[in-house]
Amino acid sequence: MESNRTVTVFGAHGHTGRFVVSEFRRRGWNAIVSGRDGDKLKALQQAYPEYERREAPVEDRTSLDRALAGASAVINCAGPFADTAIPIVEAALRARTHYLDLAAEQAAVLAIFERFSEAARTAHVAVLPGMAFYGALGDLLATAAMGDWTSADEICIRVALDRWHPTRGTRLTGQRNSVHRIFSDNRLQDPESPHPHQWNFPAPFGKQEVVLLPLAETVLISRHLRTPKIGSYINSSSLDDVRDPNTPAPSAADETGRSSQIFVMDVAVRQGSAERRAIATGRDIYAISAPIVVEAADRVLSGRFKSSGVMAAGETFDANDFLTCLSPHLAFEIQRSPDPDIIAPKSR
Repeated sequence: MESNRTVTVFGAHGHTGRFVVSEFRRRGWNAIVSGRDGDKLKALQQAYPEYERREAPVEDRTSLDRALAGASAVINCAGPFADTAIPIVEAALRARTHYLDLAAEQAAVLAIFERFSEAARTAHVAVLPGMAFYGALGDLLATAAMGDWTSADEICIRVALDRWHPTRGTRLTGQRNSVHRIFSDNRLQDPESPHPHQWNFPAPFGKQEVVLLPLAETVLISRHLRTPKIGSYINSSSLDDVRDPNTPAPSAADETGRSSQIFVMDVAVRQGSAERRAIATGRDIYAISAPIVVEAADRVLSGRFKSSGVMAAGETFDANDFLTCLSPHLAFEIQRSPDPDIIAPKSR
């Protein structure tokens, strides 16, 4: 158990970073606010005067080391993660500091697994990429839905948003991260031209057209759940919002800064003709990432995780317990259809 509850939040001045800093304050933790933009950090510190400010360009190794000094964990909120993840993981390993990030980018998450798994185990450090709405939430729901199954024939994640007002970081990441690989036949590969299909989401969404959008959860799930196929989809109307340059950035609808956006994530796990579904509903995909990553940091620093190394959320934590702890921020349920192989025959 780690007695030091000081965490560096890198990218603290960004849209999602501010939610993360606010969540740490709500829990009574000490945070070091850090990032690449000194002016934005100064403005942030006016709202959080109790937190130390440390500017750190990612290309400056000395500044990064200084930003992490004295911290037990670093939360990387600064995208595009293709630019920030590698140097900050390296700094975390030098400091023997736990690392978590909010990356939705497949390439960034995969690179962390491939480059740092052995180094993180040797350093006895937990490295948890993709601890956010896109990434960890789908992984945790899939793990919870699997339950006692040791394998599945297919896992499908389908997301519906009533609207998607993207942040500047989302737009920059989308421009840089145009390649999305699917997991099929037990490997990541380039997709063919998939056709949109209809999915009947829980109310208030109902039937929606969904299109392929594989993100970090595809990589995370494939690291620890046995299945030859993972699909990840989003309703086409929200993707149209992101692609429209005139769609505005998210705006606060209450004193917490959350927008009025609502979401549902519907994860279906199939084994033969039996299906299990885990469904989460909530508000604001950016804001919900804060309690996800902060809850993960809390569990790591209190010793409630399985082992050191680079890990996915679902293999690191008890998925059902973790999701239950998010209940103030989202609702989730597990639906299990009867397994036809174990249904008792009707008496004549």
